[in-house]
Amino acid sequence: MSVTMTPAATERVKSFMDNRGKGIGLRLGIKTTGCSGLAYVLEFVDDLNEDDQVFSIDDVKIIIDGKSLVYLNGIQLDFVKEGLNEGFQFTNPNAKGECGCGESFNV
Repeated sequence: MSVTMTPAATERVKSFMDNRGKGIGLRLGIKTTGCSGLAYVLEFVDDLNEDDQVFSIDDVKIIIDGKSLVYLNGIQLDFVKEGLNEGFQFTNPNAKGECGCGESFNV
């Protein structure tokens, strides 16, 4: 099982965690939604769940629950700035397609 992050994503998550001042790391998960069926979820983690897998990347902990891990194995998290827009981008080798707006994916 693997999860990777670009240096830009790592620095952005470190910045968020420093500003927050507490927490274990960042949860990367999925939820059922959107036109394609699944969407990515990012949230801070203060307590681990029993089925959580923890990936430590350059002092950043990415936490993924067991249910989401099958859909996210091999994913790369990036942080991109394009003009006035900025945000996390996901390169997921498990995704077979995305909706037109890029908010959801299917496997």
